[in-house]
Amino acid sequence: MATTEIHPKSDLSSLRIHDSHRSGGKAGKLLSYASAVLGAVVIIAGLAYAFRNQTPVVEVVTAQKPDIGGRSAILNASGYVTPRRRATIAAKITGRVTGVFFDEGTRVHAGQLLATLDDSDVKKALDSAKADRDSSQAAIADFQVQLKFSQIELRRAEQLQQAGVQTQEQLDSASTNVDSLKAKINLAKQQVQASEMRIREAQQAVDNCVITAPYDGIVVSKDAQVGEMVSPVSAGGGFTRTGIATIVDMNSNEIEVDVNESYIARVKDRQKVTAILDAYPDWEIPSHVRTVIPTADRQKATVKVRISFDKLDPRILPDMGIKVTFLSDEPVKKADASAPVVAALLPNDALHDDGGKKIVFLVKNEKLERRAVAVGKAQGTQTEILSGIVAGDAVVVKGPANMQDGQTVQIKK
Repeated sequence: MATTEIHPKSDLSSLRIHDSHRSGGKAGKLLSYASAVLGAVVIIAGLAYAFRNQTPVVEVVTAQKPDIGGRSAILNASGYVTPRRRATIAAKITGRVTGVFFDEGTRVHAGQLLATLDDSDVKKALDSAKADRDSSQAAIADFQVQLKFSQIELRRAEQLQQAGVQTQEQLDSASTNVDSLKAKINLAKQQVQASEMRIREAQQAVDNCVITAPYDGIVVSKDAQVGEMVSPVSAGGGFTRTGIATIVDMNSNEIEVDVNESYIARVKDRQKVTAILDAYPDWEIPSHVRTVIPTADRQKATVKVRISFDKLDPRILPDMGIKVTFLSDEPVKKADASAPVVAALLPNDALHDDGGKKIVFLVKNEKLERRAVAVGKAQGTQTEILSGIVAGDAVVVKGPANMQDGQTVQIKK
């Protein structure tokens, strides 16, 4: 007897997830929100801690010795050493560099060879112009031989015409031939002159492939290498150089400073100046004002002043930082025995007011040291310090507003 196999019906309702088993309910959303808020709080706290523990950067200045005799300081300023003669040497034509005969620091003389460009094309143009000239000169020689023969024929035709043997037409033909050859000779001479001009032009193009120094100086920048393309104008990309070298005339070094227009009336031509390079803080360089540029910078409210060194020195290099002190015309009067002794001079920005007392912050071993000082007279942008510090101390002139005694700081380079 056949048996019948019974298959169970598919119950799709059995696949339904009960509400109690769901994980994405309100509790899950609240947990996600809480995690995000907690993460944000941790990040903010970390940033605040890092910012609070960041070492502040301060700018310091060395307390200067007071002037004893000589002239008194009436104004201080800072600037840079700048040469009056600084030139970027470039080629007059576009070409490929085939030779460079200098390096940074090389001392060069006027007319000294610096670099060469590829001159193969311009030399071919020069040879072509010379060939045209030679061809025209050869044509002149040929025309002169023909002219000599034509003149003989003309004289013969004149004699025959006078004897009544030859017609006037033959005489005119001989005369015309002579005049034609003379014209051809003049044309050939003009062609020779044109060829000479093309030779000069081609020779100038060849000479332009040689770059020489325009004056005595020192190479401070090497701007091109062998194989690179150079051009007198920018090609609009980064693959073509516009210069070969930068040369500085060290004998033209001077100081350029910006003086606040409120104090420019204290500066005069030929005024005595004391300059101190940042690289040599113990070396005072006698200088004088060369000129005051007769215009002001409206954005910075400053006037540019150029100062010349009384005597140049090999240690003075372009773009060095330098501080200058403008001196008064009148010498300092000798102090009375009862007058207070000035220990040092400080910029006015280094002094802080604390309850009616003047204090400064010294930097020792990368930590601040609060120091009370007794002040004397003001000398322009500086103030006399009678006690509290000595010349040579490193004093903060720029720093955060909340500086504290013992605080670790970083000196701005």
